[in-house]
Amino acid sequence: MRAKPAPINTTEATDAASRGFSIDAHRLVAPKLPAGLYLVATPIGNLGDITLRALQTLAGVDIIACEDTRITRRLTERYDIAAQLKPYHEHNAEAARPRILEALAAGGSVALVSDAGTPLISDPGYKLVREVCAAGHAVHALPGPSSVLAALSVAAQPTDRFFFEGFLPAKSAARRSRLAELARIDATLVMFESGNRVQDTLAELSEIMGAREAAICRELTKLHEEISRATLSELAREADTLETRGEFVLVIAPPAADADVLTADALDDLLRTQLATHSVKDAVAHAVALSGRPRREVYARALELAKDLRSGDDED
Repeated sequence: MRAKPAPINTTEATDAASRGFSIDAHRLVAPKLPAGLYLVATPIGNLGDITLRALQTLAGVDIIACEDTRITRRLTERYDIAAQLKPYHEHNAEAARPRILEALAAGGSVALVSDAGTPLISDPGYKLVREVCAAGHAVHALPGPSSVLAALSVAAQPTDRFFFEGFLPAKSAARRSRLAELARIDATLVMFESGNRVQDTLAELSEIMGAREAAICRELTKLHEEISRATLSELAREADTLETRGEFVLVIAPPAADADVLTADALDDLLRTQLATHSVKDAVAHAVALSGRPRREVYARALELAKDLRSGDDED
């Protein structure tokens, strides 16, 4: 006598059927993932750059934590992933982290994605990873697209050593001071910039770093991708014709072995920023280390600028 089939758990069957993704009309099943936090790199523009492992993970977790649910939904809809999207960004992170930790403690699986590229690069994800690790939960990294590495690959600059700056300060004085510090780093520089500031930044880069080779990478992997390679001086001169819509990655060559010291204007910017929050002694020590100029010269200039700053305060 044939045994009766075991009753089917309809909840589990429905859950298993919904966990999957589609590629070119082919439906693939994704198993439910074990508890843990999964850091999933997503495309920086072209949705075809997603990896198979990333798709399987996004379909297999219980929750996808993302910066903007509207942007991530374009990806999940493209690959027919039925996912529960929850916002996690710099404005709600303090409130959202405890809820994610609760889900992990209950045996849930959570994927963390940014709007584009690899999580934790210029986003608040590292705080979540730190707390998840402290709570004893597993953290898994799924490598994939990165605008930093994509820009380095096409910039035609040395890649053996590079320094990632992220976004520069928004205000000109602070930005110039930071660029003066970056100018002394013996490595290729990679930085992000917004379209509304990229022209000003190029002018300041040219003034502070001179004729170094550089590349402007706009809208990487997207339909209107543009890559311009020239010296900073040339790029700054042509900045007024630059298309400013989109996202920018700037790649700047390292200083030449016989590079000159900071210009006088760049030194003044650096000293002014330091004097605003430090003593003359500390400001001078910092500026000497970064500028390459003699301490006596830097100290004399710091005294002049400190005097000017005090005079301005007195007038107020």
